[in-house]
Amino acid sequence: MSNVISANNKPMLNAYPDSLGGTLKDIVDFLSKDELTSTFSSFYILPSLYHTDLDRGFSVIDYGLEKNLATKEDLDALRKMGIDLKLDFILNHASVQSPQFQDLLNKGDDSEYKDFFINWNKFWEGKGELTQEGYIQPDEEYIKDMFFRKPGLPILMVTMPDGKKVPYWNTFYQEVKNTPQGIKYLGQMDLNIKSDLVWEFYDDTLHKISDYGASIVRLDAFAYAPKEPGEKNFLNEPGTWDLLSKVRELADKYKLTLLPEIHASYSEKIYETIADKGYMTYDFFLPGLIIDAFENKYGDTIVKWANELIDKKIRTVNMLGCHDGIPLLDLKGLISEEQIQSLIDTVVARGGYVKDLHGAKNMYYQVNATYYSALGEDDKKMLAARALQLFMPGKPQVWYLDLLAGKNDHEAVKAAGAGGHKEINRTNYSKEMIENALEKDVVKRQLELLKFRNSYRAFSFDSDITASCEGKIINIKWKNGEYEALLKLDLESFDFVVVAKTGEDEITV
Repeated sequence: MSNVISANNKPMLNAYPDSLGGTLKDIVDFLSKDELTSTFSSFYILPSLYHTDLDRGFSVIDYGLEKNLATKEDLDALRKMGIDLKLDFILNHASVQSPQFQDLLNKGDDSEYKDFFINWNKFWEGKGELTQEGYIQPDEEYIKDMFFRKPGLPILMVTMPDGKKVPYWNTFYQEVKNTPQGIKYLGQMDLNIKSDLVWEFYDDTLHKISDYGASIVRLDAFAYAPKEPGEKNFLNEPGTWDLLSKVRELADKYKLTLLPEIHASYSEKIYETIADKGYMTYDFFLPGLIIDAFENKYGDTIVKWANELIDKKIRTVNMLGCHDGIPLLDLKGLISEEQIQSLIDTVVARGGYVKDLHGAKNMYYQVNATYYSALGEDDKKMLAARALQLFMPGKPQVWYLDLLAGKNDHEAVKAAGAGGHKEINRTNYSKEMIENALEKDVVKRQLELLKFRNSYRAFSFDSDITASCEGKIINIKWKNGEYEALLKLDLESFDFVVVAKTGEDEITV
């Protein structure tokens, strides 16, 4: 059974709840403006919507609403506007401030949640040697092929009420502070998917997300959740797909469409595997492909990618920019290493940042910049990129800074300090900044294109789409019954035309 049948392919706004004015209510007011009405049918609200403490939302304490940013009335208002939601569910981990982990810290072995998280020593029992520090060092045969997100073993030594230190699995961030009140932990602790309590938590969370008005649930970090000694520790097979299947059974109860989030090179074909198993998938290739096409005046690769999506009937969510930056790792196998390096050099020369994965050369993950700045802050290129995105197969996701032609925020990076490179593309806009942006022609024209894409009946997941490249001209046409929409875009001049045809009637948009 396909999990994607309930999702529409209309445009989706993407922002933090405090990105546009300071609260979710301010974003409701923003979307209620005459300039924005009928522009979006969906809204991906990043997870600082919930009670969180780190990573701007991706370390969830619990899935209640952060009252300083959002209320149930705000969510109801979005629903009344005909806007459904895409919300995050972080399968792999929860904050150390979560009620479950705090119960473990307070009660130790008497906590009902002692197996809710992964006790490192229980996991590796019989497969390594106990160190003087109190954790098991796994035998090399089991660990040699495992991938860890950070140097060393992914453990946090946790002090129990009896003073004993117990290692728990910790894939992502951790910090330990000695305070006058005692030890204070920060971090994201991995959940034990073999625990019945974890699955009760999963069910309860999906139910809550559905009640908020979600139709799509983005599964963050899901590929780290299934763990077995000796396996690669990322996208383990078949464990990853078994996990997704079980989560889908829960999601189906609440009529939720799952969107698994994973970065992998094109050559690995993980996007195709996800689609073959009946899920929507991210088009992480499009952002880099557009910049590559624009810089090289060459559209064949992007048209080839469009036709692969069409031919294989892959349903995607596509984008230009997002909170995480412009993907690069994904492009391996789709364009050459030389093209990828040229792409990096171009965006960095325009003020962007590149962070290597684990500091390893040629293991780059993404480049951080606003998409507008990555395009050289060129209005024609920005509009051409938006037009291409809206005509590519998939559901268009629109980062708020792209929409408002936001520029690289180097001051925010400086203020954030070490590891703050992503802040370059996360500027919160005041109401005055929003009003000023809405006066820009590049913003007005994007809104016109989005309104057309949102309302015109040629666009559907069931439409017939054709894509071709003639020299430096890209042509993409959508046809649904008597409705047709055609994009003709010149990669030399970045001029484009959008033509809508209904029966015998034809207009230029």
